[in-house]
Formats: sequence, C-alpha cells, structure tokens
Amino acid sequence: MAARLQGLGTTIFAEMSALALRTSSINLGQGFPDTDGPAPMLEAAVDAIRSGEHNQYPPGIGIAPLRHAVSEHQRRFYGLDFDPDTEVLVTAGATEAIAAALLALVEPGDEVIALEPYYDSYVACIAMAGGVRVPITLQAPDFRLDLDALRAAVTPRTKLLLINTPHNPTGTVLTPEELRAIAELACERDLLVVTDEVYEHLIYDDAPHIPLATFPGMRERTVTISGAGKTFAVTGWKIGWVCSTPELVTAVRTAKQFLTYVSGGPFQPAVAQALRFEDTYYDELRTSMQRKRDLLSSGLASLGLKVFVPGGTYFVTTDVRPLGYDDGVEFCRMLPERCGVVAIPHEVFYDDKAAGRPLVRWAFCKRDDVLTAAVDRLRNGLK
Repeated sequence: MAARLQGLGTTIFAEMSALALRTSSINLGQGFPDTDGPAPMLEAAVDAIRSGEHNQYPPGIGIAPLRHAVSEHQRRFYGLDFDPDTEVLVTAGATEAIAAALLALVEPGDEVIALEPYYDSYVACIAMAGGVRVPITLQAPDFRLDLDALRAAVTPRTKLLLINTPHNPTGTVLTPEELRAIAELACERDLLVVTDEVYEHLIYDDAPHIPLATFPGMRERTVTISGAGKTFAVTGWKIGWVCSTPELVTAVRTAKQFLTYVSGGPFQPAVAQALRFEDTYYDELRTSMQRKRDLLSSGLASLGLKVFVPGGTYFVTTDVRPLGYDDGVEFCRMLPERCGVVAIPHEVFYDDKAAGRPLVRWAFCKRDDVLTAAVDRLRNGLK
C-alpha cells in the first residue's frame, strides 16, 4: 500500500454498521434515513428506468435537466447564478465531488485547512492528493470556529480551505460573522475554498444556510458542493454536484472523469424533478427533522449523557463522561452487545484525539418509534 494511504484502513462506518447487523442493533451510527424519499421522485426514477432513455452513460457533466435544476435551485434559495452548461457538474455524490476537487486543485505539499472533527473522507482525499492536512479544532461544548486560530494557521504553503457547514459530525452551523471572516481571509491570502454543503436544507431553529460563494470576492474562488442524498432521503443514489466558475469546474471535471466518469443515469431526471419541489417540501423536512433532533436529544439527556444540541445535520453529539466512561471508542464498541444500539465515536474524526475521546455521535434521521426504542434499549442496558 502506498505510504500516503497507511493508517486509513476500514472506515468506522463500515465497522459499526457490520457490528449493527451482527448484533441486530438499532443503527444510530451511519447517517442514512430508514424511510424512503418522496414518492413523486421515486416514481420518476422508475419511469426513467422503464423508458429505456436513461440506462446508458449520461453525459459526463450530467444530464441537462439536472444541471438546469441545480442552477435554478442555487438561484431560488441563495440568489447565486451558475451557468448550467459551464458552471455545474454532476458527480457520484458529494464524496466524489470532494475527492475530485482536492485531486484537481491540490499539489503535493500544499496545505489544506479543514475544520476538525472532519468527515472521514476528507483525510483520505487530502492524502491521495498529496496535500498536508491542517486541522482547526471546533472545541466542545459550543463547537464554534476559532477565527484567530484559523488566521494563524494560514502559511505561504496554504492552498485551500475545506469548509463544512452545516458541520458533520458536530451539527454546528457557521454564523454569518464566521463566514464573513473566512471569506475575507480567503480573499486576503488568495486561497481557494471548497465548501461541503450537503446538509444545507437540514438547519434548525430558523437559522439560515448562507453559502460562502455569496460573500464578496468568493464566487470566483469557491467550489460549492452538495447533493441529493440528505435532502431527499436517497443516500444510496449518490447524486451530487459541483457549482463554480468554468475554470474550476473544468479542473474538477478533469479529475472526476477518471474516477467514476458518470453514475446514476436514471436517478438524475428524478433528482431534477425533486429539486423543483415547492417550498412546503423543504419546510416540512426541516420541521420533521427538528422534531426528531429534539426527541433523541431529550432521550439521551434523560439517560444522564451531556447533550450538545446541533444547529443542523442528522446528528446529535454527547459527552459520555457523566455515565462514567472516558473513551468514546470503547463506549461505542460496548453498546451493541450490551444495549443493542450502535453509535459513532468522535475520536476517529480528530487528529487531536484527546478533544474527541469522550464524544459520541448519534444519528436521528430515523422513525420516531426507532428513536424511542433506541433510548429504551440504552436505558435498560446502561443500568
């Protein structure tokens, strides 16, 4: 194995999901819903398969209806104008988009600043690009961005900022003030920015999602990434997209074409349709997920865990020390056999292992009865 891949191994998600299956546990680890997405979108995918028009290779940049729908979505929600023919690229989920962006834009030895804890693919993608990972740690309990630390981390070798908001796994939503400071720093130091915005429609308590590309000077230096999986509960479809300038999209496409080339032919027209759903769909999604957030948060708090209520995403973070544990990895590996529940330890998302060691992430994108059953199992097993 190449040295740059040493230590990556099997992802924690694969390990814990396999453990969930082996022990018949409720899986609150991996972030996938246990209900299907909206019926009109699913029927559109079935129709696309049956029509025979979308079962072969789609265009390398994605079918035109989806690119136009992504462009319309960015204009509708954020006032951003992207040319669907030159500034939008369809990818095999946001994970591939991140990989292609980093492979396309990072030279060996370039520093990439990322918010820690980080989604595990960031580590692998930076490594595969030959970049040097520079973490900025979001510290419990509030998980806010330390702007002074961010500014101090930028060196002459810094090439790119990798920004995730709403943030997985902490659920932090960067404030307008934090985003403005990031934008000013990027412009001042002439940095590229890749933004992972897959949870853009999963923000709670009436907080807005504000793309970095909307700030002055950022449209021309930001690669905006999102996808359909989280918004429409079809994580297995792996339909994502990139929005940026023609030059940056061309760079990302150059790398992307040698990864999957294309994917999800019959899913693309279905996602194009879904992106045009009325505002009521997006409002009801937020309301439903916020209710689930509150249901699981209150349940976990009732067990004695210290709960950090998230501003967005699918995930609640807890500190396990009030229950007498100080190691989240050990705690999560114990849970399936003892309680029949699976969660994910934060530590695997950190370079600063001590910062993440007592923290555990729980997914609340499940049916209410499943969340209630999980809390009941925990209450009985942790006695």
